[in-house]
Amino acid sequence: MIPVQGVTGKTVAVLGLGRSGLATVAALQAGGAQVVVWDDSPTAADKANDAGADLRDLTKSNAFDGIDTLITSPGIPHLYPEPHPAIANAMAAGVPVDNDIGLFFRSFATSDWDNFETMPKVIAVTGSNGKSTTSALIHHILEEAGRPTQLAGNIGRGVLDIDPAHDGEVIVLELSSYQTDLARALTPDVAVFTNLTPDHLDRHAGFGGYFAAKRRLLIEGGPDRAVIGVDEPEGRYLANQMSEGPDDDRVLRISSGQKLDGPGWSVFARKGFLSEYRKGRQAASIDLRGIAGLPGAHNHQNACAAYAATRALGIGPRVIEQALHSFKGLPHRSQLIAERGGVRFVNDSKATNVDSAAKALAAFDRIHWICGGLEKEGGLDALLPAPNVVKAYVIGREAAAFAMKLKGLDVEICGDMASAVARAAAEAKSGDTVLLAPAAASFDQYDSFEKRGEDFAAQVADLA
Repeated sequence: MIPVQGVTGKTVAVLGLGRSGLATVAALQAGGAQVVVWDDSPTAADKANDAGADLRDLTKSNAFDGIDTLITSPGIPHLYPEPHPAIANAMAAGVPVDNDIGLFFRSFATSDWDNFETMPKVIAVTGSNGKSTTSALIHHILEEAGRPTQLAGNIGRGVLDIDPAHDGEVIVLELSSYQTDLARALTPDVAVFTNLTPDHLDRHAGFGGYFAAKRRLLIEGGPDRAVIGVDEPEGRYLANQMSEGPDDDRVLRISSGQKLDGPGWSVFARKGFLSEYRKGRQAASIDLRGIAGLPGAHNHQNACAAYAATRALGIGPRVIEQALHSFKGLPHRSQLIAERGGVRFVNDSKATNVDSAAKALAAFDRIHWICGGLEKEGGLDALLPAPNVVKAYVIGREAAAFAMKLKGLDVEICGDMASAVARAAAEAKSGDTVLLAPAAASFDQYDSFEKRGEDFAAQVADLA
C-alpha cells in the first residue's frame, strides 16, 4: 500500500467503493486521514463498514461541511454528460476534487528514497487502443531485464494498492482518459501515448475533449521522456508540442506502417520488422513476424511503444528482443484460445470499438468473424469492406440491426455466443481463423468484455 501523504488530521470523502475506491480508503487511513464514504449501490453500508469508514450521503445538502477533499472513482462522471450529484455538491462547496492517480503521484516518493542508489521511476501509458498490452509488455520486458517492477492502474492492482517502491524499481501504470482527466498530479518519468481514435465521447463532450484528457498526461505531466504514436494527426501535434526541435531525443516517435528516419529518435514497424533510428541512422532491428504473442500490425505498434519506453530507461535491444519472444499476450486481446483441425480460435473480446476491431480483422487471413453487442457511436462503416472476412456471425440483443450495417459481407444472425461459435466452427476450414472481435460493448449480454471472452473460450472448449 502507498500511504497518502499530506492528509494527517484531515477529513477526506471517497465517492465510489469499487476496487480503486476501497484501496483509496485504506491508503488515506494509513496516511492519517479521517475518511467518510458514499456509494450509490444498495450495499454501500456494508462496504463502508468493511472498510472501517463512516458512511455519509454526499448527495445531500451540506454534506461537505467539514470535508477537506473529495476523491472520486474514475468511472463516475465529474463533468460530462453531467457531474454526479456528490461531485456537483463538492464543487459548489469549494471542496477540491481529485482521484487516486493524483494521490499516487503526490505520495509515491518518500524519505526512504534518500538511501536508494537508483531512484524509482514511473512509466505511464495512455491512448485509445493497445495501452493494456503495451503496459503489460513493458512490465514483462522489465522483469526479463531483471529490473524490479510493478504493474497497476487501469490494469491489475489499484495504484494505491501497490507496495512502496524498492531501490531502482519501475512502476508501470496504464491510465485511461477517465483517470488522466481529473488527476491533480501527473508526473511520470516516461509518458507513452499509443494512438487516438473516438471513444468515451459522452464523458468528454466529443473528440476534442477526449484528446484533451489524454494530452494532460504529457503536457501537464512534464515527463523526462515522451513516447508518442504519430500515425494520427493528434499524435503528430502532441509530438510537436513536446519537442524543442527535430533532433530533440526526449521525444521518441513511434509508428506502425510508416518509416521514421529523421534526425531525432524513432521506432517504427513496417512489413513485420521493428526498426530503431537515432540521428538518421538505424540503431537496431527486430523481426516481429514469428512472435506469437504479438500478431498483427496493431500489436507491432504496441511492440514499438514498449520497445521505445524501455530503451528510454537504457535497456538494450537484444534484451528487449528476447523478452518480446517470451511475451504470451493478454487475455481477451488477440488471444489464441485453441487450434482444432487447422482452425485457430482467437479471442479479442477487448475489441469493443470499431478501430480496435478493424485492427484485429487486419491481423488474420480468412476470418470467420463473431461480432455484435452494444454498438457505440460512429457506426460500422470503418470496418468495411473487410476483405479478410469469409463470413460474419452476429450476436447481441440487436443482432439483426447490427447485421444490416455489415453491407457486402456474408452475414448470419446467431444472437448468442454458443450459436455463433458452433456455426463458425462448422463452416471454418483448415487455415481459417474464428475470431471474436465484437466492435461493440458487451453490456447488452455480459457484465464485462472479460465475461464475453470467457464465454467464447468456454464455447470453444465445448466443441471438443
